[in-house]
Amino acid sequence: MGLLVTRDVIELLRAEASGAHPEECCGILLGEGDAINAALPARNLHPEPRTRFEIDPQALVDAHRAARSGGAKVLGYYHSHPEGPPHPSATDRAQAAHDGLIWAIICKDAIGWWRDTPDGFTTLPYPAIRA
Repeated sequence: MGLLVTRDVIELLRAEASGAHPEECCGILLGEGDAINAALPARNLHPEPRTRFEIDPQALVDAHRAARSGGAKVLGYYHSHPEGPPHPSATDRAQAAHDGLIWAIICKDAIGWWRDTPDGFTTLPYPAIRA
C-alpha cells in the first residue's frame, strides 16, 4: 500500500498555504509508517519567508519529544510554494537531509508528495485519502 493521508490533513495543508500567502507556510507531518494522520503547523522563521522556509526548531523538538512519549511519529515536513510548482526547488534540494522522510509541497492547485532519499527526492504517487 502507498502513502495514506487523512482528509483533515489535506484540508489543513491547503488552508495553511492559503493563509500564509504570499509567504511560505511550513510544518511537520505526523503519523505511523506511511499513514499521515496529523500535521503540526510551525512558524516559518526564515528571514525571507516569501521564497524560503525554516521550521521553528522548538516545534521539531516538541514533536520528537511527543513521539518518544508515545505520540505520533515525525514522518516528514510540509511547506508551500506560493508562486511555484509543487516539486522540490533547487533550495529544497540543497537543504534536504536525505533522511528518507516525506515532504509535502503545496501550491495553488496541488500538493506534491516526495520522499527525501539519499539519492535525492523521489516522487510519491498522490496519496490515498482516509476519512
